[in-house]
Amino acid sequence: MPNPIRSISHPAVTFLVTFLRGRIQRARSGELDRGASAVEWVIISAVVVAIVGVVAAIINIALRSGATKVKDCIDGADEDGTCK
Repeated sequence: MPNPIRSISHPAVTFLVTFLRGRIQRARSGELDRGASAVEWVIISAVVVAIVGVVAAIINIALRSGATKVKDCIDGADEDGTCK
């Protein structure tokens, strides 16, 4: 029985068949593991961004608290310039 794909001589079909055979061969050989590395980098980057966000929030809270203390001290200072 003749192969029906070989009887079609259109260049687009030939290209498609060659492309798909190459993809199948790469999938079988395990060459597509490069995508796993990309996913790992995305996960690592997301964790780092989350850690930076938490640290930034902690620093922001500490700065606001310190600024409030300074404001209260300035507002409550007596004539000598000392905080109450």
